[in-house]
Parts: sequence; structure tokens; C-alpha cells
Amino acid sequence: MSIATAGRLYVVATPIGNLGDLSPRAREVLSTCALIAAEDTRHTGTLLKAFGVATPLLSLHDHNEAQRAPELVQRMQSGASIALVSDAGTPAISDPGFDLVRAAAAAGIEVVAIPGPCAAVAALSIGGLPTDRFCFEGFLPARGSARRARLDELKGEPRTLVFYESPHRVIETLEDCAAAFGAARPATVAREITKLYETTYRGTLSELAARAAADGDFIRGEIVLLVGGAPAQPSAGEAGAGESGADGHGGALDRVLKILLAELPLKQAAHLAAKIAQVRDNEAYKRALYLKRED
Repeated sequence: MSIATAGRLYVVATPIGNLGDLSPRAREVLSTCALIAAEDTRHTGTLLKAFGVATPLLSLHDHNEAQRAPELVQRMQSGASIALVSDAGTPAISDPGFDLVRAAAAAGIEVVAIPGPCAAVAALSIGGLPTDRFCFEGFLPARGSARRARLDELKGEPRTLVFYESPHRVIETLEDCAAAFGAARPATVAREITKLYETTYRGTLSELAARAAADGDFIRGEIVLLVGGAPAQPSAGEAGAGESGADGHGGALDRVLKILLAELPLKQAAHLAAKIAQVRDNEAYKRALYLKRED
């Protein structure tokens, strides 16, 4: 069946707390589609009732998505448009929906985003940590050993890290983060975003871990944890202009510069390398001059 006669899959973001965040477009789609595939029909039913929406609901969660996706694709191929929602926020972002989206796209169904609330992006916007580059990790493993192993893999990540965390694990997670990344690494905890008791805590990982242990409110509600990225290693210019990048601290910068210098003028290569390696432009320029002389 052609896309022109097939239905669509609408991926609809819903409020993460404040009902006022449901967009008029989202409400219209939920009201006019043939079916709403919901992570929890009872939860979504409460939302729909608040807006006077009577569209039929069908459950779609982690345990049945793989089996339900072909059935829903078939219904869309027959002309029905379906809205996909999770309990809160944007579907498929640490929530069910990926399997259905992939199956619909593979079948030639048009998949349409109805954007709106997302806890990760909301936390980043108010967190006070760099947002030009970030790494979304979703939920960390619940088991302590697995969680610590994952954090160890991330300790050199230069981008701001974004985690979702359960309130009853947040103290242990903050302590594990402090051990893996260093107690002085800056971090932000945003809890209950858009809700009555929304609170944002900022400080070092050790400070936040201590506060979480002492403040009973800290460990209540939905939590997003942001951790500042690993600081850039000192460039070869700081370590000594004659020091080899491979043996000193500028290995990453040198690798980037060597690639860019083969294709670009020195100044442009240095500017781009500084952005990639997260060092100052003048540091990258000095190192580029050194590498050019070495050649």
C-alpha cells in the first residue's frame, strides 16, 4: 500500500508533570487518530480524560512491543493513523517505542514527530553545565558492580553526561560517580521537573552526594543527573613544545591535527582541532606549527 493511502505513526510527547505542557498540536493528534499506543493505558487514560479525549487505547510496553508492532504496522498500512505515547515525555527516549518506529519506517509508513517535553533536555537547559555537546546515557545499571563498570568506561568522556536515575539509587550513584570521575567534578541533579516540588541542585559530585544523604527531599521523585565532562588534557604546548604528542598529554590533539593539516591550511586546521580536542585555539595553533616544523 502506498504512503498516500496508508496511515501515519505519530510519536507524541506528553507532559512530564505539568499538564499545561501538552501542546495544542499533540492534543489535536491524540483526538483525531484512530488509536493511541500507550506504555500504560491507565496512566494515559487519566491524561486523556483531563483533556476530553476519547480515542481508544492499546498497551505498548517493553514486554509486548516486539509482538504488537507488526499488528500496528498492518493497521497503519490499512489506513489507520496511530499515536505513540509513553507515560511521560518523548516516546523511545529511555521508554518504549523504538521497535514500533523502526518497524513502521521499514514498512514505508510515514513517522511524524509531535515534539514536546523531554526530561533530559529540560534538565540540560537549566543545569548550568555545557550543552553544546552532551552524551545521553539513560538509566545506569541497577546493580552496583555493573553501574561502576559503566561509569569507569565513561570517565574520559569530554561531553556533559546525562543520566536518568531512580530516587532510591541516587545516593549510591552519586557516590559511584564521585569515585569514577573525581569528587570535584561539577554536576547537577534536577528532580520533579515541571512539578510542584521541582528542585535543582548544583555542586560537585561529593557535595551532591553529601546533600542527598542528608536531605530527605533530595531522594524523592523523578531525577535527572547531569555530570560535567572530563576536562581536556593539557595540550602538548602546555606540556612542552618539544614533547611528542604520542608520549605526552597532547596525543588526541596531535592525531586530529595530523589529519586536518594534510587537508587544510594551518590556521583552519588548528581552529577545527581546538574545537574537537576542546583546547584553546592558540594552544592548537602552537602545536600545529610544531608539527609542521617536524614534517
